[in-house]
Amino acid sequence: MVDRLLARPAHQSFFLFGARGTGKSTWLRTVLPEGPTVAWFDLLDLETEDLLRARPQAFAQRLATLPSKVRWVVVDEVQKLPRLLDTVHAVIELKHLRFALSGSSARKLKAGGANMLGGRALSLRLFPFTERELSAGFDLADALHFGTLPQLLTLRGAAARNAFLRAYALTYLKEEVWAEQLVRKLDPFRRFLEVAAQSHGKIVNVANIARDTGVDDKTVATYLEILEDTHLALLLEPFEHSFRRRLSKKPKLYYFDNGVARALARTLETRLAPRTSAWGEAFEAFLITEAHRLASYRRPDYRLSYLRTKDDAEVDLVVERPGKRTLFVAIKSSGSPDPIEVNRLARLAKDHGRARPMLWCSTPVPLRVGEVDVLPWQEALRHCF
Repeated sequence: MVDRLLARPAHQSFFLFGARGTGKSTWLRTVLPEGPTVAWFDLLDLETEDLLRARPQAFAQRLATLPSKVRWVVVDEVQKLPRLLDTVHAVIELKHLRFALSGSSARKLKAGGANMLGGRALSLRLFPFTERELSAGFDLADALHFGTLPQLLTLRGAAARNAFLRAYALTYLKEEVWAEQLVRKLDPFRRFLEVAAQSHGKIVNVANIARDTGVDDKTVATYLEILEDTHLALLLEPFEHSFRRRLSKKPKLYYFDNGVARALARTLETRLAPRTSAWGEAFEAFLITEAHRLASYRRPDYRLSYLRTKDDAEVDLVVERPGKRTLFVAIKSSGSPDPIEVNRLARLAKDHGRARPMLWCSTPVPLRVGEVDVLPWQEALRHCF
């Protein structure tokens, strides 16, 4: 059993969102096991779903008859029956029960006008495993190639893992997008997912994606919203001092997991090799998504973005930390810093006030090169998050 970094709120109801296969049900069973003080409603169980779909009032009746010692009620996959949230809202007000409500996305709930409990429940997210969670079981090459979805730990060999990731991509299309009616036509969205996966770690060019997908720009914008709302991707916004200017430029697209991105892009059969551009791109994408996961778990007030100047100088990751110096981070998979890149990073940090320049790479030991801290990437993540 892998200990997750996500902490359960002690005294407040919460929604738990996350892409399929990230371990939401397992986490809930761990932190809120069914017993004398916890009642479970598993909507993945067909009998339970059919009963409550036919008779939603049965949910309220069951809650009304719970023993007084019950403190928590878990509803797994609540987006299957959004009407239950009206009952949850009423019960929170009257009986002061706490609820744990899981689902892969809030998009369907909001689109259907579901009761989101008016701020009475926190919103948590669960991601694939982090390097910190896997600890000694973490392997960088595997993480870059296959990603870190929990089920991969049960599989051995590239063939089995590749087959799982391909099936995951198909399952996502069928169960998450089509079955939940998030798009009207599946074929254009299937093409979009593949084209977008080829932009994993790159600045989003809506016009190019629309052309290659065969849809208009507005449809691509909607598809990108679906990726974010279903937690399949992160859109990393450009850094600006002005919020209005921040929204005026193009974001970078990062799928939530390297393995899923490679499955959608149909590149699983191409093994990544160190010291190649493909390895470097996968390494950067991994660290960006890893930082995003850790910030969500431990530093939710941090804001992540990237910076690109008019002359194409770039900061891979900007970490704004309230009350602390903003971090300007360059990410390189190599073990030795390039003096030209280090100097460029130092100048960019200086041009933007008190930003602290850092280089995250594969160096075996921390270094100080001029004004730039050069850190082993594992140590950098622990230091910053």
